[in-house]
Amino acid sequence: MNIEPRKLAYLAFGVLLLAVAGCTDKSSPDMVDKRSVERWNYLIAHEAEKAYDYFTPGYRATQSREKYAAAMNNRPIQWTAASFKDKTCDGDRCIVGVNVLYTIAAPGMGGRKAENESVQSETWIRVDGQWYFLPN
Repeated sequence: MNIEPRKLAYLAFGVLLLAVAGCTDKSSPDMVDKRSVERWNYLIAHEAEKAYDYFTPGYRATQSREKYAAAMNNRPIQWTAASFKDKTCDGDRCIVGVNVLYTIAAPGMGGRKAENESVQSETWIRVDGQWYFLPN
């Protein structure tokens, strides 16, 4: 089979793009940035049952998905946005800062909600090549 050099170059480039797209290393500290915000996005969407999967296996062994989801999905605070701020990693442990925007019903404001933001400091650990949230 004889392929034109230009077509061969396009083919090689396509194979390279596919290879790079498939190389998501779940153990990379860069995954902590993504996973920390994904977890918060589930909490924002009132899908705490999905955020539960981001906890360490040890935590999940002590707390049921249903109990956690019921407690988190019914909080008076409403989280509205989350973004990665920073992290400090040391081997299999990262301390991650996540900027979280939220609203809460403010006493004495006639039912209006006060908006605020805070930086949440979270501990994430790598277990069997995957990053998990370790609550305090």
